[in-house]
Amino acid sequence: MNSLMKHRLVWPIVTLVLLLAINATFNPQFLHLSWRDGHLYGSLIDILNRAAPLVLVSLGMTLVIATRGIDISVGAVVAISAALAAWMIGGTLVVNDGVATHVSRFPMPVAIAAALGVALVCGVWNGFLVAKVGMQPIIATLILMVAGRGIAQLITNGQIITIYYGPYFFIGSGYLLGLPFSVFIVAAVYLLVSLAMSRTALGLFIQSVGINPAAARVAGVKARSITVWVYAFCGVCAGVAGLLISSNVKSADGNNAGQLLELDAILAVTLGGTLLTGGRFSLAGSVIGALIIQTLTYAIYSLGVPPEVNLVVKAAVVFAVMLLQSAEFRASLRQLVQRPPVGGASA
Repeated sequence: MNSLMKHRLVWPIVTLVLLLAINATFNPQFLHLSWRDGHLYGSLIDILNRAAPLVLVSLGMTLVIATRGIDISVGAVVAISAALAAWMIGGTLVVNDGVATHVSRFPMPVAIAAALGVALVCGVWNGFLVAKVGMQPIIATLILMVAGRGIAQLITNGQIITIYYGPYFFIGSGYLLGLPFSVFIVAAVYLLVSLAMSRTALGLFIQSVGINPAAARVAGVKARSITVWVYAFCGVCAGVAGLLISSNVKSADGNNAGQLLELDAILAVTLGGTLLTGGRFSLAGSVIGALIIQTLTYAIYSLGVPPEVNLVVKAAVVFAVMLLQSAEFRASLRQLVQRPPVGGASA
């Protein structure tokens, strides 16, 4: 029992179960699932579907943080990917000989490949600045965070681009085998990364880079290359998230798409037990952390709490997690608790 309680995923799972229980208490239909028109419907399915973009970004952020880095540009990359895909697809409904046909500006596979390619370039750019140039991760990614939002606004010309091409909607709002297609995308990415981390030495290399980059290089680990490709993977994850979001809402907003997503991703990673100091990381924990955030958001909205409180609650959780992650804060707190009373010491 003690060994079980010491497992790093115990408290994230307990937190998620507690949030689900709160939702079920105030909403008796929360756990109810129904099968309609070949699809599975319910609040739990809705949480899984809406959490998909955050889970993807959190998986990429997990590996970045495992190398002692951080990527605060993922929200901007989401906006760029969504804007480029929306601009290239657009879409019109053409009727020829009485047959309605969806027509896109560019073929959908080309648009998707272009959006993911740009997201990959953004990730490589961040990795280059961190690993090759030697910039601090938060500064390097801050550059793209600011510039990327501007790039997205340039693509959309500052407007919201509406997508009319029907087949594109399947990515974010389609169903496969009764479940949202986005769930299968997330499962495929998670399975791929988990196998790469557990079946190859890549996971150990990333951990070694996060624990001590200099020692990793001396041991023969290509720390800089690993760092670059970890940021590249994070960029691709943000790109896929952008496709999901734009497909789900059938539009792209360069001003607001992916706004504050970097904060949610960092929070999800830390809630899942990954150390911000690098080294130890947990992909499963990050998935649970993302589900916690989405369930928390659902609870706030379903209970009728003003949406502004959502940000306050998230900020409070981030503040508490950051304090608990700080060794100096824990040491100060321990000294404060264990400090003997002045009168007792003299006696």
